[in-house]
Parts: sequence; structure tokens; C-alpha cells
Amino acid sequence: MIAPGPQRVGQGNRDYPWDDFNPEEYFKFNYVELRDDDREIVEIVRDFLARKLGTSPPRGLRGIDVGTGANLYPALTMLPFCEHITLYEHSEANVQWLRDQAAARWPSWGEAWKQFWQLLHERESYRRLADPLEKLIDSKHIEVVKGDVLAHAKHDKFDMGTMFFVAESITGQRGEFLDAMDQFFSMLKPDALFAMAFMEGSQGYHVGAQKFPATDIGERDVWDFLRERASDFSLHRLSAEDKPLREHYTGMIVAHGRIKKAR
Repeated sequence: MIAPGPQRVGQGNRDYPWDDFNPEEYFKFNYVELRDDDREIVEIVRDFLARKLGTSPPRGLRGIDVGTGANLYPALTMLPFCEHITLYEHSEANVQWLRDQAAARWPSWGEAWKQFWQLLHERESYRRLADPLEKLIDSKHIEVVKGDVLAHAKHDKFDMGTMFFVAESITGQRGEFLDAMDQFFSMLKPDALFAMAFMEGSQGYHVGAQKFPATDIGERDVWDFLRERASDFSLHRLSAEDKPLREHYTGMIVAHGRIKKAR
């Protein structure tokens, strides 16, 4: 069971054993059953991308999902629009889980991701992809890359990107939260589409017996970051009052828009 835990206040990303993260336990707790909050998040991002890209997106688009872990649905929202998607993950345990899943033809598809795809499939932009599982399996289209969003490494620029429940859930330090946000944006081209999701008011969490950190952020924190760096952006708040995922958080925030063009 994944239970909430108190945040170790002020401790940073490198104070936690990320390679000991248990992706299978995290996957089973969070995604085997399609929750109402995840359903709403998928619908928000699906409709945003379908509205912006339609059924005939430009050819050769490249997407990146930062901090994929055991959560495939952010990448699925980009799947029909991108020729290539990078699953960018820091934890060695998560990297291996993703690679094992791909090598075994995504056994988690039938357990979880098929129901997420059925939700995406309600829009014509997604129905045009006849076999999403075959695209996931093809290494020409999907690549798992080990990397650290806090490492300040130089990257190729991507045409679109997602980062769900990462920036605020990898550190207890606000400076590192902002650094992760900056690094994510640095991976994207000017005018690139992005979608992000956050745990609001999180005080940290457990995966099994292992504690992991969180930065306590709210809508204002996300808004203040985006107003200088993004255009045509929107925020959506989902309350944690009905059927919360766990204790010690107050809601979820979804943000989407475009990277602001350089002046």
C-alpha cells in the first residue's frame, strides 16, 4: 500500500533513495483502477491537444514526458501526434520497469492503460491511431532515457512535453521545485505545447515503507511561474475532498499552454 508520510522539511532531491522506488507497487496503487481525478486530468489534456493539433498535425513531431515513472498516461496523450516520444526518468528502478514493460509488449496495457486509451479514444484525433499498443512497442517511436531533470544537462529541443506529478514530488526544497520547472521548459522549443500536473498542498508520501518528499505548492505558485514563461495557458484545480488518493494533500492542479516565444 502507498500511504502518506510527513515531509522531511527542507531536504532535497538527493537526500532520498530514488533507485529504491517501487514502480510496480506505485503502478498498482495508482493506475489499475481509473480514478475520477485521473479521468478529469486526461480529459483536460486530451481536449487541449486535440484542439491545438486536430487530426492532421505536422509530421515528425517529437515529444518528451519528464519523470515518467510507472505512469504512462501523459505519454499516451501525446501518442497520436508525435513521431517519437522520449520517456525521461531518473530512478534506475523506474527506468528498468519501463524497459521491461516495453520488452514484454506492455503487460500493464491490459491492466491499466487500455482504459485510459479508451478515454482518449473519444476524440477523433486519437481514433486516427489504429493500434496504440504497436506504436508503444516500436523502439522507433518510444525511447526510455535515463536522465535527471535537476542536472542542468543540455538537451535537444522537443515540440511538446508533459511532466505530471514530478517537480513538486521530487524534493522538499522550493528552489529545486522551480529548478525542475525551468529545466522542463528548457527542453521544449519556443511555442511548444506543454501539459503539467501537480499535487497541491502535498506533505510527502510513502511508496511501501519508503518516504519520499514533496514541496507544498498551490495554484499561485504555478501561475507565477507560467506568467513569465508561457502563453495561452490555463490552470485547472481538482479538489481532494471527494475520494482522495491519499492523505496530506489538498488537490491537484493541471496546467497547459505554449512555451513563450523569444522576443
